[in-house]
Amino acid sequence: MRSENQVVIITGAAGGIGKHLAMGYVQAGARVVLADVDRDGGEQLQSELGHHSIFVPVDVRNPADIEHLMNKTMESFGRIDVLVNNAGVSRWKDPLEMSVEEWDDILNINLRGYFLCAREAARYMKENESGGSIINIASTRSLMSEANSEAYAASKGGIVALTHALAVSLGSYRIRVNAVSPGWIETGDQGGLREIDHHQHPAQRVGKPQDILKACFYLSDPENDFVTGENLVVDGGMTKKMIYEE
Repeated sequence: MRSENQVVIITGAAGGIGKHLAMGYVQAGARVVLADVDRDGGEQLQSELGHHSIFVPVDVRNPADIEHLMNKTMESFGRIDVLVNNAGVSRWKDPLEMSVEEWDDILNINLRGYFLCAREAARYMKENESGGSIINIASTRSLMSEANSEAYAASKGGIVALTHALAVSLGSYRIRVNAVSPGWIETGDQGGLREIDHHQHPAQRVGKPQDILKACFYLSDPENDFVTGENLVVDGGMTKKMIYEE
């Protein structure tokens, strides 16, 4: 893990997994740009993390916001080493009831926003001697589904495909692009989980945000420059478990 002095942009940083990633990278010595549509949450987190971070309000549906994010990062820190695309929404709705507008909104946030952020970050990363690392937070729902998750599943599947396409396109700039697909990651009260929640996992526990943080540390380490285009599934083995109803 070599995060000290890296400049790391994290979208969706105000809460959930993104918040834990931001805290982890700051603790590891990185300078972190917190990007989120939640201004109150982002400003509160920045005040907790101190001078090693800045907050930039960003709606990833808005290309101008994304360009501003990159410009502000360069003004503040002079470089971009790592982008963690994490901003996203999950909305469950019967596909027979879902409107075109609802579908488009989910895809614009979860997929188009990832592409636009990656594109704009890469414009600066390619000027670095060591290139850079783009990490796309996908989901095991790109591989398996529950009912009424079509738009979310499509967006996450698109992220995995976008990841390997960008890895090939940006490889000549020394920019590595990988995805992390979390399974069940409990970002709230671990004490509220049941024994069955843990034991259904081959790893015998529900995931923690630190599990995703460690995966991101690995992928953003410049020493690991032979790893690109991959989708690292971090789910305690659940996607490998054959399940039948009795």
